[in-house]
Amino acid sequence: MSSEFIDRIYEASFAPALWPGILSELAEMTDSKGGLLLSTKEKTLNWTASDSVYGAFDDYLKGGWFRRCGRRVCLLEQAHSAFLTELDYWTEDELQNNDIYQDFFYPRDLGWSAGTGLIMPTGDHIVLSVERARERGPIETPYISVLNEMRPHLARAAMMAARMGLQTATTAKDAFSKLSVPVILLDLNGTGIECSSEADTLSDAILWGANERLVLKDGDANELFQKALGSLDTRSAVQSFAIKTDDGRPAYVAHVVPVSGSAHDIFARGYALLVFNPIDRKSKPSIDLLRSLFDLTAAEAGVARELGAGVSVEQIAENGSVSINTVRTQVRKIIEKTGCARMPEVVSLISNLTLPH
Repeated sequence: MSSEFIDRIYEASFAPALWPGILSELAEMTDSKGGLLLSTKEKTLNWTASDSVYGAFDDYLKGGWFRRCGRRVCLLEQAHSAFLTELDYWTEDELQNNDIYQDFFYPRDLGWSAGTGLIMPTGDHIVLSVERARERGPIETPYISVLNEMRPHLARAAMMAARMGLQTATTAKDAFSKLSVPVILLDLNGTGIECSSEADTLSDAILWGANERLVLKDGDANELFQKALGSLDTRSAVQSFAIKTDDGRPAYVAHVVPVSGSAHDIFARGYALLVFNPIDRKSKPSIDLLRSLFDLTAAEAGVARELGAGVSVEQIAENGSVSINTVRTQVRKIIEKTGCARMPEVVSLISNLTLPH
């Protein structure tokens, strides 16, 4: 995975004209025909696709197939922190008897895909997929691994693009207005350059240090933030993490988003955006939100769910037929990625994000 390609993924956050090319390259990497990015919020739908499948999905949306198709629903219900194929949520018999596949995808030489669903606290539902010809067969595991390696970057960029309505911003003020969440534009040293109006609500989460350098009040989150800012060129640190308030409960999920390529025309001296997605404590977002927003692997997401439900490390290992050391390693990664200091904090964080069953 080249750093140049990742830079262009982030550039596409604010330059939607780049998405068809990005999707086309993803398809090429996975021996597929093309790719699709689709976001919905309430009754609003925005989408784009690579040129090779654009016509097919234009028909898919305008012809009413989208409303009848269960694929998007399956991806979002799974809310899995990985790319899934049809066979991850349907049996072969179910797929063969699926009217949408029989009547729409197969006649257009489509029918196999690998997709991922993202549920954002802002209400945006995002689906990103690569589409393969039916005769080529299901997308193989090595290709899924390639997609999963890029998923955290794709997820952050797609989140920004969805909030922008897949529209190009002309100024920072214009971008902030479209994003409609607290955002702070930072230079290389973490100094605040410009803020969205919603950033005025962040007094419970941020401080301004010497020379207007941003500091997060949550010490664990601040450590992750500083590491992310310092290693943004190599993408070697966690770029999404929880921010807790003084009472220890999560208040925001923050994302460090690089300013790349043509985005410099919009954000001038900016090096990165720190985007705050507020967590609505009243509605208690489900664990699906946690899995969509954090850079957890599929295995880590499964362990996180079990921890939040009060299951012990030993029982998780037994249930998953893996060693206790494997689970402990996964727990350490979850602790690191969520900005917590120890496992009880992880349990508290996840249980606070879980809807009662």
